Amino acid sequence: MPRICFTLQVKPDRLAEYRRRHAPVWREMLDALRDAGWHDYSLFLRDDGLLVGILLTDDFAAAQAAMEATEVNARWQAEMAEFFESGRPDHAMQVLTEVFNLDRQLGETA
Repeated sequence: MPRICFTLQVKPDRLAEYRRRHAPVWREMLDALRDAGWHDYSLFLRDDGLLVGILLTDDFAAAQAAMEATEVNARWQAEMAEFFESGRPDHAMQVLTEVFNLDRQLGETA
């Protein structure tokens, strides 16, 4: 299953509240992410506001579209937009290209 990594920028003066809003995330949002195909999804936040997300999914475009179709995602994104420099975070993700994977390279040489 492909691993996706993306970045976003949280406003530095909003970090504490951003963290608070994620502990815990609404149950219906968690269920929607799972049902849309987001697996092993984690967010990492640096002190300057750099947010890095990592997830596993069979088809990221399909997983994003499935979330876009949910009412809970619209509510969540509307609430989260104020924390980001770019507005709605689900529309501003900067997906990174994987350049190294230990397990893949070890498997290729075995």
